[in-house]
Amino acid sequence: MSFDQEESDFFQEDDSSFDLKTLFPKILKIWPIILGTVVFFLGAAYYYTSTTVPTYLVSSKFFIKEQESALSLFENPALGNQQGIGITNEIIILKSRPIAEATLIQLDFDVEYYEKGRFIKREVFRKTPIVVEVDWGFPQLINGLVEVKWENANEYSLTFNDENYSQYFPDGSFGVGVPNQEGTYKFNEWIETPQFKVKINNTSNQDAGEAYYIVRDNNYLINKYSGGLIVDLEEKNSTILNLSMAVPNVDKGQTYLNALMETYLELELQEKNEIANRTINFIDKQVAGVADSLTQFENKLQAFRSSNKIYNLNNESSTVYGRLTEIESELANANLKSRYYQSLKDYLVRENYNEIVVPSGLGIEDPYLNGLIENLLSVQVERSRLMATQTDLSPAVREANKKLDDLNKSIREILDNVDLNNKMTIQDLEQRKNEIESSFRNLPQAEQNLIALQRQADLSESIYNFLSEKRAESAITKASNRPNNKIIEFAKVIGGPITPKPQRNYLFAFFCGLMLPILFVFGRELFRVRIEDISYLEKRLKIPVIATILKNKEENNLVVFNNGKSGIAESFRSLRANIRYLMQKDKQVTLMLTSTISSEGKTFCAMNLASVYSLTGKKTILVGCDMRKPKIFDDFGLKNDVGLSTVLSNQVDDWKEAVQNSKFDNLDIMVSGPIPPNPAELLSGDQFESLVNDLKKVYDVIILDTPPIGLVSETIELLNFVDLTLFVFRQDYSQRNFIDALNGLKTSKGIKNIYALFNGVEGKGVTYGYGYSYGYGYGYYSDDKQIKK
Repeated sequence: MSFDQEESDFFQEDDSSFDLKTLFPKILKIWPIILGTVVFFLGAAYYYTSTTVPTYLVSSKFFIKEQESALSLFENPALGNQQGIGITNEIIILKSRPIAEATLIQLDFDVEYYEKGRFIKREVFRKTPIVVEVDWGFPQLINGLVEVKWENANEYSLTFNDENYSQYFPDGSFGVGVPNQEGTYKFNEWIETPQFKVKINNTSNQDAGEAYYIVRDNNYLINKYSGGLIVDLEEKNSTILNLSMAVPNVDKGQTYLNALMETYLELELQEKNEIANRTINFIDKQVAGVADSLTQFENKLQAFRSSNKIYNLNNESSTVYGRLTEIESELANANLKSRYYQSLKDYLVRENYNEIVVPSGLGIEDPYLNGLIENLLSVQVERSRLMATQTDLSPAVREANKKLDDLNKSIREILDNVDLNNKMTIQDLEQRKNEIESSFRNLPQAEQNLIALQRQADLSESIYNFLSEKRAESAITKASNRPNNKIIEFAKVIGGPITPKPQRNYLFAFFCGLMLPILFVFGRELFRVRIEDISYLEKRLKIPVIATILKNKEENNLVVFNNGKSGIAESFRSLRANIRYLMQKDKQVTLMLTSTISSEGKTFCAMNLASVYSLTGKKTILVGCDMRKPKIFDDFGLKNDVGLSTVLSNQVDDWKEAVQNSKFDNLDIMVSGPIPPNPAELLSGDQFESLVNDLKKVYDVIILDTPPIGLVSETIELLNFVDLTLFVFRQDYSQRNFIDALNGLKTSKGIKNIYALFNGVEGKGVTYGYGYSYGYGYGYYSDDKQIKK
C-alpha cells in the first residue's frame, strides 16, 4: 500500500471527539480503586442500616357509608353534598386531632419503653420488664431517655443520659428540664421530686437487668399519631378507606389503628343515639307529672268507692263517661303537641339544635315537619363533624350554616301553621267537652263524683300508657341502632421494614462504589483538554504518527549518547528507521522538527535524532533555528556567541565559522546565536535558503530545530527548504485542539511530507517500527534496569 493511499485513509477517520473504547483500559487500570470504593460504600450502607431504627407499615381497611339525607327533596340541590365530598370529610375527621385524642385516652401510650440492641435502642410494647406510672398532677420530665438499672429485685437506679429534656407542668405549660435526681430508689414506690413524680414496678421479676423509658405528653402523642396517619381510598370509586402508618413497633401501631377505628364507630353510634336520648328525656319529664297524678286519682277513686259503696255505673252514666273519656284523651294529646311545638320554637329561636326531639318520636305524624327536622338534625351533625377539623370561615362550614338557617326558617313557618291548627282543635274539643258535661249534671250526685274521679284516673292512665309506649319505642330504637360504617380488616403489618431496606441500601452502595470511579474516569475523559494516549492522536490526526518517544526521566537530554541501551534511545532508532522507509535509500536528508507551542519536546527530539544519525556514520549537523529561545548550546556544553543569527546577519564571512563540533563523531552543531531583533526576516530571506543549500553539499543529514509553528510565522516558510517535517506532540501536555490546528494547516496549505511524533510517553504503548506497538516500557532494556534500580 502506498503512503498516499495510507494518508488518504487518515482523512476518512471518524472525527468523533470522544471514544468509549478508550475508557475500558483506563477503567481496568483503576480496579483497586473501584474495589476500595465498593468496600467503603458497602461498609457505610451496613453502618447506616444497623444504626437506623427500622420502621414498619401497618395497614387496615375501613368502610364508610356515604351519607344520605333524611328527605332529600327538601334540600336545595345546589347546596346538597356532591358525591365524594362526604368521603373527603370523613378522611379529614379520621386524621383530625380530636379523634386522635379520643383514641389515645383509651390507650396507655404516655410512656415508651426501649431495650438496648447492638447499635440502637428498640422500642418494646406490652412485654416490658418494667411498668412506669406517671402522675400528671405533678411536673414531669418528658422527651428524654431515662435509664433504669437494677441489681436486685427491690432497688433500682435512675440515670439521665440525654442532653436535652423538657418539663411538662399540670397547667399545660412547658419548660426546660434539668434532671438532678439520679440515685437509688425502691420498686413499687412513688418518687416525688421537683422535676417529676413516677412509680416504677418490676414486672419481670428479674434479679438484675436494665431498661429505658421516655415519658410523652398528650400534645406530643396527638401530633405524632394524627400527623402520621395516612388515609387513602382502597379503590378510586369505592368508599373503603385504607388506613396506614409507619411505626417502629408493629404491635403498638396495630393497637392504635384498631382503637382508632373502634373509637370512630363509638362516636358515630353516640351521634345516632343522641336523638333517641333526647326523645326519652323529653318523655321522662312529661311522665313524671302524669305518674303522680295517676297515683293520686287512683287513691281517691278507691276511697270514694269504699265510703259510698258504689262500684259500677248505670247505662246512662257509662255512656256519658265514655264520651268524656274519649274527648279528654284527645284533648290531652293536643295539649302535649302544643307543649312540644312551644319547646321546639324555643329551641329554634335559640338555635339550640342539640335539644330538638323528632316529632315522630312523640307520635306526631306530620311527614313534612318530620322530614324537615330530620334534615335539620342531619345537617347539624355534619356541621359538628366539619367543625372538628375546620373553622367557621371554611366554605363547607359556611355552606352548612346557610342550610341550617334556611331549614330553621322553613320549620318555624310550618310550626306557626300546625300550632294554630292544634289550638283550633283544642278549642273544638273543649267546646264538645262542655256540652257533654251539661248532660252530666242530670245524674245523681254520687254518680257524678264517681264519674269525675274515674274519668281523671283513666285519663292519667291513658296519657301515662301513651308516653310509656313512646318511651319504649325510643328505647328500642336506641338499642337497635348500629353504626353505618364498619371495620373491614383489622390492622396488620405489610411486608418487612420500609426503612431501612437492607437489600436496597446494599445494592445502592454497590452501585455507587462501582460507578463513582467509572464516572470520574468518564468525566475526566469527557472534559480532558490534553492528549493522553497515542490512539486518540492517531484517530483524529490527518497525518501519520510515525513514532512515539518515551518520557525522559534523566536530567541530561542527550539520552542516545548517555543511555544508548535504554528504551528511549531505542525509540529514536525506530524513528530513524521509519524515516528511512519514507525517504529514498542513501539520499541526503534535510528535515525539521516543530510543534504547536514550546515545551512539547521538539529540541529534545531534534538533538537525539541527530545523535542516532551520527552513530550510523552519517555526517550530521543540527541547526538551532529557534533564535527567540536558544536551547541547544547548553545541553552540548557550547557557547552561543556565534551561530545562525550571526551567519544570516552577515556578522561572519563564512558559515563554517559558526559550526561547532559536538565532541561526538559525525555530529556538528550550529547554535542559534545571539538573539536578533528580526528573527522572522532572517529565516525567510534568500540567505537562509543559500545556507541550507551549502549545508546539503557537506552533510548527509541536516536537522533543523525550528520555533513552534503555532507561535511564530517564520516556521511555515521553512517547510519549503526541507524534505521531511516532524510535528511533535507531547503526552499530557499538548492540547487536543492542537490536532485540529494541524489538520487545518495540512488542509489549507496542502503541505506534503509532514508527519507526527508523539513525545514524552509514559512506559507502555510505545511504537517501535512503523505502525507497530510492542508495549515495551522502562525496565526492558539494560540501561532502564539500571535507572530503575
